[in-house]
Amino acid sequence: MAAPNSWTHEIVSSVAAPRLFFAAVMDWHTLAPKLTPKIVASAHVVLGDGHASSVRELHFTKEMPFSCMKERLDFVDVEKFESKSTLIEGAGIGVWIETATTDIKVEPTADGGCVVKVQWACKLMPGVEVNDDQLNSAKHSLTGIFKTAEEYLIANPEAYSKPI
Repeated sequence: MAAPNSWTHEIVSSVAAPRLFFAAVMDWHTLAPKLTPKIVASAHVVLGDGHASSVRELHFTKEMPFSCMKERLDFVDVEKFESKSTLIEGAGIGVWIETATTDIKVEPTADGGCVVKVQWACKLMPGVEVNDDQLNSAKHSLTGIFKTAEEYLIANPEAYSKPI
């Protein structure tokens, strides 16, 4: 039987919660190829309108250990800045990972910024083990997404000032 694995992670940002949530979560498929072209070759919604029940597909450059991934947005609350997604294809599904989910909550802070709270869980394929370096790499990649979006939003104060 495969072993369950999970981790939690927090990312502090000076950007307001609504802006960071919409840029880094809801519209990342649009921003990623523009902001990280050395990593994300292309990305788009392949099913739905970009909200709950939608499926997004990202294609990666050779910088990544896999060429693509598809994720389904299982739950989205745009008023509470929360989402839950399931990895459904690529990114190690069927090779290293049997199932994987990501829960994201972007909470406003008193100083006008926010804290991104992430809970990631997966069920590994039988015989697969994950070490601390691999888990830290996953956290680092996720932090990179939010920090890249944060830098973009700071440089573009009008971007995502209204919900998409």
